[in-house]
Amino acid sequence: MTAESPPEKPAPPVDDLVTTSHTLRTPTGELAYTSTAGRVVLRHEKHTDGTFDGHEPQAEVFLVAYTLDGADPATRPVTVAFNGGPGSSSVWLHLGLLGPRRVVMGDAGALTPPPWGLVDNPESLLAHSDLVFVDPVSTGYSRAITGGKPAEFHGYTPDVETIGEVIRLWITRNERWLSPKFLAGESYGTLRAAALAAYLQERHGMYLNGLMLISSVLDMGSIRFTEGNDRPYPLFLPTYAAIAHHHGFHPGRELREVLDDAEDFASGDYPWALARGSRLPTADLDRVAGRLAALTGLDEGYVRRVRLRIEHRRFFRELLRGSGRTVGRIDGRFTGWEDDGGGEVISYDPSIAAITGPYTAAFNSHVRSNLGYASDLPYEVLSGRVQPWSYRDFEGRAVSVVGKLSAAMRANPHLRVHVACGYHDAATPYTAAEQVLAQLPIPDELRAGIEIRYYEAGHMMYVHEPSRLAQSADLAAFVTGSR
Repeated sequence: MTAESPPEKPAPPVDDLVTTSHTLRTPTGELAYTSTAGRVVLRHEKHTDGTFDGHEPQAEVFLVAYTLDGADPATRPVTVAFNGGPGSSSVWLHLGLLGPRRVVMGDAGALTPPPWGLVDNPESLLAHSDLVFVDPVSTGYSRAITGGKPAEFHGYTPDVETIGEVIRLWITRNERWLSPKFLAGESYGTLRAAALAAYLQERHGMYLNGLMLISSVLDMGSIRFTEGNDRPYPLFLPTYAAIAHHHGFHPGRELREVLDDAEDFASGDYPWALARGSRLPTADLDRVAGRLAALTGLDEGYVRRVRLRIEHRRFFRELLRGSGRTVGRIDGRFTGWEDDGGGEVISYDPSIAAITGPYTAAFNSHVRSNLGYASDLPYEVLSGRVQPWSYRDFEGRAVSVVGKLSAAMRANPHLRVHVACGYHDAATPYTAAEQVLAQLPIPDELRAGIEIRYYEAGHMMYVHEPSRLAQSADLAAFVTGSR
């Protein structure tokens, strides 16, 4: 008898980048650019009993980079972009707003049927900056190495460290340390971007020129409806009013007029009434309940039954209950249906349902047909595998990177911040972003480096064509400093 041979170890992972050449027609002329797509192997320094054991592979992270041919690295900006979730790939910013190709899918109330389309994006930020789109571990094609533990990457701190290492590697290998550098994040990606601004400075001495925070959330306490936290209720009110306006509950009024009313009420009488609780006199209760009902489009009796506290998932279900419809969380302009007309909260987000199919189809076509990268792995557009996401750094307190962002700005006074808000975004409401930014502990002279832009759409405001065009121009102006 012969002893069985030990199982063969898997081959060590290697980068599998693919490079292709392209052109893009823009309003200012034709761009010749190079795309690089594939997975890069991340390694960490291993030490055993105080002895350096080399660099051990940890993960294979997928990225797509677009670089302008013949540009001077000393003056050519580079923007690293990612989305949020946690659990989202970078497909939304990649094919919705920033990249040289974009999805064609229609919009709320006028969606096109499958299989949708993909066209050149003349407004791409590539006209002004090289672009690098990064998918965090367990999203897109990014994975832990064979035998690795994905959960080790699923949390605030390891996520920042992993994406930070991807950025350091790309900048170093492509000799871009002297290029102007920007980060673009959406949703949880804004929290990640703010944390990265501080991390890259502190860990690698890499100072950024700007952050593009799209649908910003820097302090989870401003948007989380938890027991004893009345802060989100007033901050969501103007967004509720905007959604009600879109669905016809404020006939004859302009959106700006409705928002002004809601913002005024949300900053004064409403939080005062919530703080009074049972001490609120009957006359004031009648006045506040009536005002809330008028602004949100909800029945006054409902507003009273919930003690003036309108939780967002309930609002999405309640607003159009009479017509059997629900409204979207990511974008309140979208509507859907439920199987049970008496349910309390939505069981799915009709706005996410509307955009997931088009973006998934577009990327799976684009990555093979245009970028030349082939993989039999499923491209994880939105992955639940990252849950539960670890916030152990914030045990006993709200998740917030306000301190990180303000520290980065104080240490780097040249760091500018662009914030993009959608009026119909009920995931990261615009007034919550305004409040958090207003309370940043930075000196007044640094506040001139923060700009906020608003769009009549939702979380992914670029699915609304007028907003996409306006936002593309705003980001171009921010990166070039031409505003």
